[in-house]
Amino acid sequence: MNIFPVSRLALMLAVGVTLTACSSTPPDQRPSEQHAPGTASRPVLTADEAQNFTAARYFASTDPNAAPWSPSAIRLPAQPDFVVGPAGENGVTHTTIQAAVDAAIAKHSSQRVYIAILPGEYQGTVYVPAAPGSVTLYGTGDKPLDVKIGLALDSEMDRNTWRHTVNPSGKYMPGKPAWYMFDNCQNSRNATVGVMCSAVFWSQNNGLQLQNLTIENTLGDSVDAGNHQAVALRSDGDKVQIDKVNILGRQNTFLVTNSDVQNRFVTNRQTRTLVSNSYVEGDVDVVAGRGAVVFDNTDFRIVNSRTQQEGYVFAPATQANIYYGFLAINSRFTAAGDKVAQLGRAWDLEAGENGYAPGQTANGQVVIRDSVINEGFNNAKPWGDAASSKRPFTGNVGTQDDKGNITRDLNDANANRMWEFNNRGVGSAVVAEPKQ
Repeated sequence: MNIFPVSRLALMLAVGVTLTACSSTPPDQRPSEQHAPGTASRPVLTADEAQNFTAARYFASTDPNAAPWSPSAIRLPAQPDFVVGPAGENGVTHTTIQAAVDAAIAKHSSQRVYIAILPGEYQGTVYVPAAPGSVTLYGTGDKPLDVKIGLALDSEMDRNTWRHTVNPSGKYMPGKPAWYMFDNCQNSRNATVGVMCSAVFWSQNNGLQLQNLTIENTLGDSVDAGNHQAVALRSDGDKVQIDKVNILGRQNTFLVTNSDVQNRFVTNRQTRTLVSNSYVEGDVDVVAGRGAVVFDNTDFRIVNSRTQQEGYVFAPATQANIYYGFLAINSRFTAAGDKVAQLGRAWDLEAGENGYAPGQTANGQVVIRDSVINEGFNNAKPWGDAASSKRPFTGNVGTQDDKGNITRDLNDANANRMWEFNNRGVGSAVVAEPKQ
């Protein structure tokens, strides 16, 4: 069964350079016309302020006594521990990815375990549980599209439908490593499984590495134009690396959290993730959640085949006491439609019923810098009002003295923490706001 409809592939191949191999140099080399402080709708950092927002800052530990995380390039072994592919193929140890993951975790090794995946289409979920050791999964094809992991899951599914869709042949059973993940979701007390259990690929593995493959929630446009959440990739682990991976879906395509094994947000935990040379696609809150995530040389595309009324790249739920959420650097942003899409909006988690409480509830943090923002984005209002609380976007332009020096608190809880610096492209233009 082809999990990618022909029309879908045609769209992907139309922007194929981003899906097969990201360019190391942004295509738009015009000098940035963004100048600090920007406007209340589009705040821009100064060069001095931008020095606070680098990968090293995002990857520092919240524990002042712990060493920072300095990820290096993913290195693959000459011989993997397990190989996934068709039965009978030379070297194949498992015919499903989940079976190989189960075998890797069952080794109870504190060393990294490598799983090679032969080209093909793998329909079904993949759950990678927490373990003493880390897991690397990588496609052996020439490009990420050669290995496709996909399934149609919807946060609005009732538990019985979800259970039969995710576990039709009993691959999740008591005693197997990922059983606790499946069991946590099937025992949800809610009528529907919700966004947290709608992921096709879900990992709680610290140190997880993914390379050269495609993960898609294939629900696509099959639901109405409302707000059905359908996660392709969810990661709860720390020190996660994602390289040359296509992450495809609609709403909440990539969900990063600081959840524990009980599926609960942990307020004193900050997970860290590096995404490089990859492609991320969706329509609403495409990258969402909690954690420090750095996107380097990554392509983001907003599609509007399902909804033409809105579109957001980022929806961070960064905790109020955490300074770093999402960072995009040396990346590219494009959007379908006529300037409807926005770069992001805060996800005011916990604020839905009681409203936003400055300094207490989440206040998402995003910086887009040294990147290209192309057509389709709303130049006059690139940041949307917050999800959950509907809090209006408030940019922080600070105050300027007669010499042009800017003074502002970058973590002012009364303002959104969404910034740009040194971006180029037709979608990066700062539109002057009318004088009051």
